[in-house]
Amino acid sequence: MFKIKAHKYLAIMILSGIGWAISIGPINPFVRTLINQREPQLILVLGGDIDREVLGLRVAKELNLPIVISGGSNPEYSRWLVEKEGLSSTLVKRDYRAKDTLSNFTSLVGDLSNNGISHALLITSEDHLNRAMAIGNIVAGSRGIRLSSISVPCSSFCENESQGKHYIDLIRAIMWVATGQDIKQMIPGDINF
Repeated sequence: MFKIKAHKYLAIMILSGIGWAISIGPINPFVRTLINQREPQLILVLGGDIDREVLGLRVAKELNLPIVISGGSNPEYSRWLVEKEGLSSTLVKRDYRAKDTLSNFTSLVGDLSNNGISHALLITSEDHLNRAMAIGNIVAGSRGIRLSSISVPCSSFCENESQGKHYIDLIRAIMWVATGQDIKQMIPGDINF
């Protein structure tokens, strides 16, 4: 009889713990992204290719949404692109803090969250999309921000990204969510991820 009660209490404790994690605990922001049905509130372009910026500006103009270009082209060229596309410069924010794909998200996610963004439309190249979405869903998801995406075709210019780079960046993203630090910054020396 004692064993039955112990198992019953253990099951209740486990279910309570799961309920807490989902409802108000660390899993809650990720659950919110899964049920978020809002339309995108912002375009987020990951720099590294002018075609990404051009597509981002066109989509921002078409949807009348603000756009953040993370690590994009130099400010002068970027301003020229904005003028060329006929987009109001008040809708465009440039952010040059990012050093890589992970920091594209970690440098902006606090700002996005503080501004009430719960859904962003991510634009990057098709050969970069899988890794960017995996990292972004972890980092942005930790703040309850849903990501959807549009990829820029790169056809013959596509470069296959290594699985090793993909997995290392996933580990870095998870560690950033858990600690608030990029493990790349914690490792001494010039290790290139």
